[in-house]
Amino acid sequence: MELILKQDVEHLGFTDDVVTVKNGYGRNYLIPNGKAVLATPSARKVLEETLKQRAFKEKKVIEDAQKEADKLNKLVEFKITAKTGEKDKLFGSVTSADLASALEKEEVSIDKKYISIAGGAIKRTGQYEATIRFHREVIETFTFDVVAEAQ
Repeated sequence: MELILKQDVEHLGFTDDVVTVKNGYGRNYLIPNGKAVLATPSARKVLEETLKQRAFKEKKVIEDAQKEADKLNKLVEFKITAKTGEKDKLFGSVTSADLASALEKEEVSIDKKYISIAGGAIKRTGQYEATIRFHREVIETFTFDVVAEAQ
């Protein structure tokens, strides 16, 4: 079954992509939840026209995303402080939401859902990597340190 995505769907595609999925997934999940529509000939024509109009606007969006990525790359040594117990084990964890709020303080605005920390939530101090997607074409890898809070 071919569908046109109306929203970004993780591990499937981005908005306005034409994707092929199994019939049940399309009929029972994507279409009822408003995440996709059937890729009929008329829907494809509307999509083509929309993509032509969007191509011009897309350049500016990519430039803005690249500016945010450049701000991120200027942060050489980025540290997040957290309360720790014995043997560098954290009380709680450091998640993508914590990283997003820490980056916001450095004037790099990114939504937490576009941050992927390798290994998920962080439970110990040390150096970690995160993949940050500013745009589908602008993806950066960011290295940061989790350090113990001074007591």
